[in-house]
Amino acid sequence: MIDIAMDYLGMKLNGPIVVASTLLSDSIDNIRRMEDVGASAVVLTSLFEEQLALESRTLDEDLSRGTEASAESLHFLPELKDYHMTHDVYLDHLRRAREAVKIPILASLNGATSGGWQRFAREMEQAGAQAIELNTYALAMSRDQASAEIEQQLLELVESVCKAVKIPVAVKLSAAFTSLSNLAARLEKAGARAVVLFNRFYQPDFDIEALEVRPTLHFSTPSELLPRLHWAAILYGQLKIDIGVTGGVHSAEDVLKSVMAGAAVTMMVSALHLHGIEHIGRVLADLRYWLERREYTSLAETRGCLSRRSAPDTSPYDRGNYIKTLSSYSLRQTVAAF
Repeated sequence: MIDIAMDYLGMKLNGPIVVASTLLSDSIDNIRRMEDVGASAVVLTSLFEEQLALESRTLDEDLSRGTEASAESLHFLPELKDYHMTHDVYLDHLRRAREAVKIPILASLNGATSGGWQRFAREMEQAGAQAIELNTYALAMSRDQASAEIEQQLLELVESVCKAVKIPVAVKLSAAFTSLSNLAARLEKAGARAVVLFNRFYQPDFDIEALEVRPTLHFSTPSELLPRLHWAAILYGQLKIDIGVTGGVHSAEDVLKSVMAGAAVTMMVSALHLHGIEHIGRVLADLRYWLERREYTSLAETRGCLSRRSAPDTSPYDRGNYIKTLSSYSLRQTVAAF
């Protein structure tokens, strides 16, 4: 039997496929099914920084009702009904998930500032989380907010959470940072045990008839995997922390590419919504078949074989790829003209 176990966040996982944050994991029965078909870990849905702030302010408003207290600041946050789980319900679900399965359960915090995350992180740890994924999502909306400020906020957030808990912390990053290698190294110094590439950028659409801006959600496609592969291959070997790949992982080929780039794990969501939870088992069967046909004894043997560190020619990862791609396209167009 081919060994597909992988090490991630100091844990020995039984395979390379982790279920990323999804509403599917709000069901304990679904989490059991994920384990049964071969998922190596599950990341629960996120507690949002805005949600926790809103709960706290709403409580303050209730306690001070009849006084001169004002809740105007609440108008800048979504309504509580926009969040599918309260803080207490989340922790209870985490406890029940931890008791229901043997695979690791990771809690998730979604925020951008250091705030009061230490307490919530500790509560997650006490509820049984075996690791925490910080799902960072920040947009610089003001021209007065420099990129260095965004990075500093992120580093302070990571450092504060890492100091608050004993369990490992992974950081799910946006692809929009200018110097990703430098930031990843600073995150490692701040205490992060892994970086996850990348947080998907959900963008609103414009309804030109109703003159409204509306949120949109599209499932990922394998084409979205390419920037993740690129940066996993660049970061592998530069850092001691683990690398996770999420966004565009749909098939055994996608898993193999990610591991060969340097990832310790791959994370699935869209493929499960499109094909069902059982899709994990089919992907793992295809993965084992590919490895067996090529006489590998373990998946770990392939890790990093296509990384920048392993490449005799690093130009595909640098500006050389940009030049070759455009030149190749121009050449094809010229040949076609004749």
